[in-house]
Amino acid sequence: MKITAVRAIPMSDPVPPERQHRTDLGTKVKNDAVLVMVETDEGLTGIGSSLGSPPVLCGVVEHDLEPVLLGEDPIFSERLYEKMYNGSRWKPALERGHAQPGDGRRGVTMEAIAGVDIAIWDVKAKKLGIPVFQALGAARDSIRGYASGGWAPGDEAEQELGGYAAKGFSAVKMRVVGRDGFSIENTLRRVAAARRGIGPSVELMVDAHGSLDISTAIRLARRLEEFDVDWFEEPISPDDHPGLAEVRRSTTVPIATGEREFTRFDFEDLFLHRAVDIAQPDIARAGGFTEIRRIAAMASAKGIRLAPHAWGSGVLFAASIHMAMAAPNCHILEVSQGYMPMMNELFVEPYDIQDGTVHAPTQPGLGFTLREDALERFKYIPGPEFVF
Repeated sequence: MKITAVRAIPMSDPVPPERQHRTDLGTKVKNDAVLVMVETDEGLTGIGSSLGSPPVLCGVVEHDLEPVLLGEDPIFSERLYEKMYNGSRWKPALERGHAQPGDGRRGVTMEAIAGVDIAIWDVKAKKLGIPVFQALGAARDSIRGYASGGWAPGDEAEQELGGYAAKGFSAVKMRVVGRDGFSIENTLRRVAAARRGIGPSVELMVDAHGSLDISTAIRLARRLEEFDVDWFEEPISPDDHPGLAEVRRSTTVPIATGEREFTRFDFEDLFLHRAVDIAQPDIARAGGFTEIRRIAAMASAKGIRLAPHAWGSGVLFAASIHMAMAAPNCHILEVSQGYMPMMNELFVEPYDIQDGTVHAPTQPGLGFTLREDALERFKYIPGPEFVF
């Protein structure tokens, strides 16, 4: 089997005005993604997805990555990842057994590589006639999910988070910054309301999106301890690993982070600083299946659990499901509760999520089929995803 084409298609999913609200990230007006398609001479096509600037990603995929993949056999997924990551020095890198990456080893290039890698694994598993998670090495065929949302202001958080628990989720996540802005006292009021809504037995996680400074994060983390919070996610800037370690040492609340890290090398630095309890690689950013397998193994050696960040398009959620089924140290998977048709209405087949448990697809590859109208319905719209 040989690769004959690698295509990248920009996509957008507008958020209706009545569903828009302002958070610390701004007001979300649309969701963007890039659909990646790896075509072969045997008629099999793999699909992947990337997050980032669609015009730039499409350029990287079609002008930088496609030429080095044409004629290659997607069964050799590790080889193809090394070709994309190391660039022109891929051959000596493989011969000598150590990475020799080019300049594009982070940022948009890695996001493009991740999308292509997902598509390669999809077509590889289709060739083998098995689901991706089995090709990766299956650890399970179902996993506990957690409902990820929690933007409601003030005491309204009780109803919102309680509603997630009523769906059968045994764990829920809320944002530090709700629709009513941020202060420590305001956050504590919302967390208290959430705990009332879900009761004492449902796990509660809190996500700051990296928006706090170290001292504020420490003050908040210590106050969160009384609410039995299961993790405090991205309390400060993801660039400050020593600062994150300082926050972790200051509290008994476990620290989770990783959705904005690239490759195993970024995670190695997190681990060396002892800055994290739960690693959260995003398959669209960390390097696709190939690199997250490595990150998961490294985390396991440190006694660190895996909880993949799962956001964006349906292809990325599907890929995250497979990763969660394959990594032995993955204990839970994010299930978005936001307005995201491009995640939830992209495929013909529905996700199998019952009473808060996510079940693995059974068909070969990613196990999902794009709807016939998907490319037209989610046609790309130029412009930013957030406005301020």
